[in-house]
Amino acid sequence: MQKIKVLFEDDQILVINKSAGIVVTPADTSTGETISEILTKEHKINLDRGGIVHRLDKNTSGVLIAAKTQEALENLQAQFKNRLVKKEYLALVHGEFREEKTVKGAIARNPGNREKFIVWEDEDSKEAQTTFIPVKRLEMPSEQIKKVFAGFSKIQFKKLFTSHYSLFTLVAARPTTGRTHQIRVHLKYIGFPIVSDEKYGGRKTVRLDRRWCPRQFLHAKRLEITHPKTGKRMEFKSELPEDLKYALSILNEVK
Repeated sequence: MQKIKVLFEDDQILVINKSAGIVVTPADTSTGETISEILTKEHKINLDRGGIVHRLDKNTSGVLIAAKTQEALENLQAQFKNRLVKKEYLALVHGEFREEKTVKGAIARNPGNREKFIVWEDEDSKEAQTTFIPVKRLEMPSEQIKKVFAGFSKIQFKKLFTSHYSLFTLVAARPTTGRTHQIRVHLKYIGFPIVSDEKYGGRKTVRLDRRWCPRQFLHAKRLEITHPKTGKRMEFKSELPEDLKYALSILNEVK
């Protein structure tokens, strides 16, 4: 039985700090216990999907909210649908992301790979919008590169330097909509893929990333809702987990 960390709980809602590596709701391709199953068993939430109102990808960590009553569920669903919920994620991306940018790009399944999504306009695509704000420009120092990629040949090291692999940006992502893989797809679309994102980062690049960042660097940092019963505006936050803190620790800030 997996444990989940509770950030807040009352008679209406349950807010948890999701760990990476656990699936939120059951799917044909998922194995192991899901968060919705844990909420049903351990917290006795007898609602569809354990009362979970929104989703985080398996390898994304951070704030996740569930309803404990049908009334709370319908209220929160309406808040998400009407875009009254504020969400903020942290992502570490490849490259120098210098200016705030709002991406408006409808998302659809990739016809060449149904497990992936792309920015695409057709009758099946769904409107999507994300605002990205650069937080900190970062660089992997040459000494750290030599340590992380110990055993590389001179030619391989040269490729790392000529491709500017060492440059990264910590970005705050604020999605207005909530499409599957939205932040990951939009960042890929504008040329700033998330570090260690196996679906959208590119096979060769991700192989390099995994030497120092064990999973996609995407964390649901903050969620703001209106409490379904009291009407009070509430904000919930989650600190970066240790695996992502470590990844940041080997980078230096670029002034």
